[in-house]
Amino acid sequence: MLKIALAQLNLTVGDIHGNTARVVDSIHRAEGSRAQILALPELAITGYPPEDLVLKHSFLKANLAALEQVAAATSDLMVVVGFVEPDGTELYNSAAVCHLGQVVSVYRKRLLPNYGVFDEQRYFTPGNHHYLFDTPSGVVGLCICEDAWRPDGPLVSQGDLGAQAVININASPFYKNKLEEREQMLSERALRARSSIAFVNLVGGQDELIFDGGSLVVDADGNVRTRFPQFEEHFAVVDLPLGESKELRSSPTLTRVPLELPGSSITSSHVLADPLNDTAEVYEALKLSLADYLRKNGFSKVVIGMSGGIDSTLTTAIAVDAVGSENVLGVTMPSSFSSSHSVSDSEKLAANLRMELLTIPIADAYDVYLAGLEKVFGPHEMGLAEENLQARIRGTLLMTISNRYGHLVIATGNKSEMACGYSTLYGDMVGGFALLKDVFKTEVYALARYRNTVAPVIPESVLTKAPSAELREGQKDSDSLPPYDVLDPILEAYIEEDAAAPDIVERGFDRDTVHRVITLVDRAEYKRRQAAPGPKVTTKAFGRDRRLPITNWWRDLADETLPARAAQHEDPERRRP
Repeated sequence: MLKIALAQLNLTVGDIHGNTARVVDSIHRAEGSRAQILALPELAITGYPPEDLVLKHSFLKANLAALEQVAAATSDLMVVVGFVEPDGTELYNSAAVCHLGQVVSVYRKRLLPNYGVFDEQRYFTPGNHHYLFDTPSGVVGLCICEDAWRPDGPLVSQGDLGAQAVININASPFYKNKLEEREQMLSERALRARSSIAFVNLVGGQDELIFDGGSLVVDADGNVRTRFPQFEEHFAVVDLPLGESKELRSSPTLTRVPLELPGSSITSSHVLADPLNDTAEVYEALKLSLADYLRKNGFSKVVIGMSGGIDSTLTTAIAVDAVGSENVLGVTMPSSFSSSHSVSDSEKLAANLRMELLTIPIADAYDVYLAGLEKVFGPHEMGLAEENLQARIRGTLLMTISNRYGHLVIATGNKSEMACGYSTLYGDMVGGFALLKDVFKTEVYALARYRNTVAPVIPESVLTKAPSAELREGQKDSDSLPPYDVLDPILEAYIEEDAAAPDIVERGFDRDTVHRVITLVDRAEYKRRQAAPGPKVTTKAFGRDRRLPITNWWRDLADETLPARAAQHEDPERRRP
């Protein structure tokens, strides 16, 4: 049995000085706790993902100087820390093993993910070598993140070569049910390798990505022995059991490193945090993402346009939970088409959350705009242009408040609207961060109901009234879109599963509805390209995950589909900017 300290840290990309200080502090904590090993997250020194920062010579130099500082801080504790390793013209995603004041070996990540949000092959060269550390307690292996995911990958290979325990350092991004997926994968790898696994993960928000922590220890029988909480930093010294003693094998790609570790008879912490349910998990992920986006980008306060609808209501509640009511400013901007409950529901929510709410009517400004347009173009019936003008007036007011007072505008649109283009450029899409960008409308309701189980702050009327943009008399979302309980499963199949129209129709959906939804999604790519970044919580988010050309004539409808050019001209929603 080994005593391993796992440091589940919230680090910041590019903050090499700050990250190094956190790493050194973790070394001191681990030594003070009499651990034998300390494991820190993948690329802990630089933060993850560093992206094109690794192309800067000054960045690489600072990263190497930081590694020297980390190594100098070590005594007889074995410290595993991630850094970027330059070697000639090549770069490696590496893990340094520091001991007795120096770097004793460097493991280079062998499997470089290049799918979804990952782009590691753009920057890094894969490693081709294993290291096993012969300690008085047993044989310990080391690998990095993706090296564990392939069934016959480096983690399993190290077990075959003789490792009784493998340390796997990670920056594993979150999406729904990812913790369960990781546990199942690690259990399978442990059984196959006949080795226990210590999995330490990054935590925190980084632009669109969320790292949920949830660090684990899995024994050689595939049982979860340790589970750290999700979405928060955590440090603990825990037991790392050893798998069976094996015949040691040689390999030209293997180096064995003898390593003396301090003896330890301390009682380790027993950490087995309960997993969050699906809805609570997403809510906590969104909270962490918003809080970190503000903190790491130098913002302290946010401003949100509050319509009394479910999207702005949920956005406001999450913002207050994330950064405190004193840092959230709500603005309701009623027009002549706004219902009475638009303002009253916003007022109730603000009172329940104990936050400030401003009311800025836009009817007069709207009339001035219409009068100016009429002078040039003459009278015109109410249409999309007149509807969207209201949204743009509201967007202008929110951005003016942001410019004057430094608040970050939080966009309130959800994934269903973003998918179908049911949003207004330079109107409700304005903002520096789109909190619900990867949350379908049906889940918005589920998250709001979940929030009310914690404390009933969201008015019941918000949960029960029909969704509406309130840009014309009697308007409802269902006038332009299928019901959300029909729309969202179609969107999920098309966006996240890449299912074609015939496959979706076979699931029981109306053919014409499926074709219309797919056409709306394809036609809205130019809007999404201009949207604010937002946190990824599904398996395929717009932006980093799903990258399609704006100019694109491919239509994944059916073999009898119209030519792309004809479909383009026949799409009435093309006019909705």
